Amino acid sequence: MAKIRYQEGACPVLVAQNLITGKWKLLILWQLSQGTKRFNELQKLLPDISQGILTHQLRELEQDRLVHREVYKEVPPKVEYSLTELGQSFIPVLQVIRDWSNDYLNKLSKPLK
Repeated sequence: MAKIRYQEGACPVLVAQNLITGKWKLLILWQLSQGTKRFNELQKLLPDISQGILTHQLRELEQDRLVHREVYKEVPPKVEYSLTELGQSFIPVLQVIRDWSNDYLNKLSKPLK
C-alpha cells in the first residue's frame, strides 16, 4: 500500500495544493481522465516534458493514490497508467478548472471598461 504523505488534520487546501503541485500533474491527470495511457503516449501528448520528470510526476501521483500503474508481464514490458477511484473523483475539479480558464481567457480578450 502506498504511503500517504499527509497527516490527519492537515489543511485541506494545502493537501490539494500539494497533490497537484508540479508543472505537469494537472496535465497528466487531464490526459488520464480521457482514458488509460502508456508512458510513450503521455510523452507524445506532453511533448515538452522530459522522460525523467514524467516518471517522477507519475510516481508521485501513484504514491498519492491518484494514478494506477499496471505492469504487464510480457516482452517488451508493457506499462499502462490510469486514474484510480480517487483520481476519477478529481475529474470534476479538472472540468471546473477548464471551464474557469475558458471564462478567464474570454474575459481577457474583452477591453477593460
